[in-house]
Amino acid sequence: MDDTSDPAPPSTKQEEWRSFLFLTAVMAPVVTIGVVAGWGFAVWIYQLITGDLPG
Repeated sequence: MDDTSDPAPPSTKQEEWRSFLFLTAVMAPVVTIGVVAGWGFAVWIYQLITGDLPG
């Protein structure tokens, strides 16, 4: 098949700023909370299994 469609137009400065703000104001805190919650869950499960604190 011959794909003659034009490639996506380059992003504008406004789109880049929106993406940057979304990544820093939304995604970074969400990922951080997920990592901390995951670590806390892992420690909790470890304590349930062993009855002891890690370390």
